[in-house]
Amino acid sequence: MAIAAAAALIGAAPGAEPPARPGVDAPELARLGAYPVGVADLELVQPDQPNPLKGADRPLVEDRHLPLKIWYPATSAGPGTMYHTALSGETGADVPFTIPGIATPGAPDSNGRFPLVILAHGYGNAPELLAWLGENLASKGYIVVAPAFRDPPISDRSAFAGPLARRPLDIAFVAAEVQRRARAGQAPFAAVDPDRTALIGYSMGGYGVLTAAGAPLDPWLGGATRGVLAPYATGGANADRLKVAHLKAVVAIAPAVRLQDKAIWAGSGVATITAPTLFIVGSQDHVVGYDPGVRTAFDQQVHASRYLLTFKEAGHSIALSGAPPEMRRTFWDIDWLEDAVWRKDRLLAVQAHFITAFLDRYVKDDATKTGFLDGLVPASDAGTWPGLPRGRIAAFSPGAPTATVWKGFQPSKATGMMFEHKPAS
Repeated sequence: MAIAAAAALIGAAPGAEPPARPGVDAPELARLGAYPVGVADLELVQPDQPNPLKGADRPLVEDRHLPLKIWYPATSAGPGTMYHTALSGETGADVPFTIPGIATPGAPDSNGRFPLVILAHGYGNAPELLAWLGENLASKGYIVVAPAFRDPPISDRSAFAGPLARRPLDIAFVAAEVQRRARAGQAPFAAVDPDRTALIGYSMGGYGVLTAAGAPLDPWLGGATRGVLAPYATGGANADRLKVAHLKAVVAIAPAVRLQDKAIWAGSGVATITAPTLFIVGSQDHVVGYDPGVRTAFDQQVHASRYLLTFKEAGHSIALSGAPPEMRRTFWDIDWLEDAVWRKDRLLAVQAHFITAFLDRYVKDDATKTGFLDGLVPASDAGTWPGLPRGRIAAFSPGAPTATVWKGFQPSKATGMMFEHKPAS
């Protein structure tokens, strides 16, 4: 098959539990879907791109190379894989580690037409750290494309202009190029349905997807990126070229919504986004801010149906896989990946549940998922299930009208969260 031909084989290690596979206390929609999962690697090249981190008097113009990790529905299950990746340590040197996955490199891809998801990682992260979500969604009939943005070390604050400039540009380019190749029937995207596209981004990737969804960049970002974003900011000649076409839904996980205490977007900001949006954030996220911060953006996006999932007392590190042994040796390393309060497997499972419901509802037009999103009591702790026996109950709540415990949650596990919905006005 086309996608299988593009895959690079990677060895899998026995005994490790992939984070894409939810635990027994995960909410209902976190469970894996019916499809086996394959994974492939591909590189896209965008010619003649300005690099704000190179060049003396002006950014150096060079080809932009973007490696992609692609998760897709396959026809048969295989042994899985072991992802090899790294995060920048405190000194700027990479700390390598591995993450087990359920996807099989080279697995034959399934016939059909599947929605496209562009999955954008945060500053200094890597696609492999979001494999839990890419694999989970691929098992449910999505083709997930995750670019590796190859950021400079996050400890080098003088290099911030690079990720700031490139994130929305890269996301818009990858989405358009995958859609173009899908329409042409080109491998490995022949099975992609380009008319059903969703964007998911974490942290800096969240800033990127909200911009690519239509939020207009403030002109001050031109100066902050050595002029790279000036043509794409409000009033610029290319201001309309960042918006992704055929966009059905956006998921912004702990998105950067302000930088240097300045608004990223001009005018009404995210209010210009009309695609349904799911915001996910911890109430103690001091990196991007909660209120003001992500909650503010949720309130301001008045022209779209939008949702806000809040993990009470959680910080910024909510979306990446849990820390393997190699990342538990220093505070800097473990702080990339672990939360001070929440179990990481719990954070990932709840997000997989709500992201599945949201994408199925708005990208696949699956009305059966509406009850998992609309009409929930805002505070998870306030839900009730009359007549339920005392003790450990593993059953999933059926939702209204039988219960107000969040639909799809076990009654003792719907705690410590808020889920809010505001319709478009």
